[in-house]
Amino acid sequence: MPCRPLRIAVVTETYPPEINGVAMTLGRMVEGMLARGHSIQLIRPRQRKDELPCRRGSLEEVLAPGVPLPRYPNLRLGLPVKHRLLGLWSAHRPQAVLIATEGPLGWSALAAARALGLPVASEFHTNFHQYSHHYGFGWFHRAIAAYLRRFHNRADTTLVPTAALRTRLLAEGYRGVHVVARGVDIRLFHPCRRSRRLRAAWGAGDADPVVLYVGRLAPEKNIPLVLRAYDAIAAAQPRARLVLVGDGPARAALEAGGSRAVFAGVRTGEDLARHYASADVFLFPSETETYGNVTAEALASGLAVAAYDYAAAAELVRDGENGALAPLGHADAFVAAACRLAQDAEGRMARAARARASVEHLDWEQVVAELLRVMGDIVADRAKPCGSEHAIVHAPDQCP
Repeated sequence: MPCRPLRIAVVTETYPPEINGVAMTLGRMVEGMLARGHSIQLIRPRQRKDELPCRRGSLEEVLAPGVPLPRYPNLRLGLPVKHRLLGLWSAHRPQAVLIATEGPLGWSALAAARALGLPVASEFHTNFHQYSHHYGFGWFHRAIAAYLRRFHNRADTTLVPTAALRTRLLAEGYRGVHVVARGVDIRLFHPCRRSRRLRAAWGAGDADPVVLYVGRLAPEKNIPLVLRAYDAIAAAQPRARLVLVGDGPARAALEAGGSRAVFAGVRTGEDLARHYASADVFLFPSETETYGNVTAEALASGLAVAAYDYAAAAELVRDGENGALAPLGHADAFVAAACRLAQDAEGRMARAARARASVEHLDWEQVVAELLRVMGDIVADRAKPCGSEHAIVHAPDQCP
């Protein structure tokens, strides 16, 4: 961790109160850095037309123009502001730049930082090139993958949440990849928030298995596999219930399709924590995650998790101990894993008891400390003379 406070510019397309994993992670990291005495300049799209930038203590917001993200009208795609950032950063130079998203706003910030010789860390949060298959432009996959690699290789380091993702990106030609884990709020997400009243509202008695999904209702999240797994569970246990927490472009079609699921909509804070803790089995079938914060939240809430063996689940779920894993892409195996958890009530309770213990080490304090250590390292590396054997050399415009 740096021995002196840093002034860090954080650039992101999404930020709380927007609800998604990137926004939640960035919010936690920014608050953690502020709590340690660092100064943050937060550059993000304006979320409302009448929104004014926040100035609070050591936090300064810079609001960029944005346009609604297709199919996600509540999210904004930031527009380029390179010249504005060049002026801001020339007048009041940050010691490092952290870029969380790879859209036009992030690219313009990267270009401005490179032009000024500022140390840059980028974060790899989302497999946009894999999403392309779900939105009708799979033919664009290679171009998107190449863009992402070029984007991140212009930074001094790229931050990823798991060692497996680091290995994959290095094999694909990424450089300077560093693991900074994700945390979970173990005080908020806790089995003690289980609510008999909420379960009753779902039509579930004490002994009825409740299957839960939390996340966007969108094509890339593989929701049809959740429904397929639930149908298999309900065939053997007619009293089983399925609860879907979240919203998105697929919700209308899911509701119109006659699903027996409870559509709980978007939930936050303690309300979300009650929804987790009041279920029994958590299903996470996505094949496009870089991590999947909901997996850790479910485990902290005492739920046994059925998931594919990759991303957060590969790091946190131990088959037969706190959940059940299936090989990536093997839908039949995923359904079988979900059925095992739902049908074995005694074993499920034992796995749930171990679930929380398996994530109690994921404290946000440690995550923020590791992030600051990495930021301090790229600042120190930039301070070394160009040509030094220890200087970073992979970006051609690295030195001022």
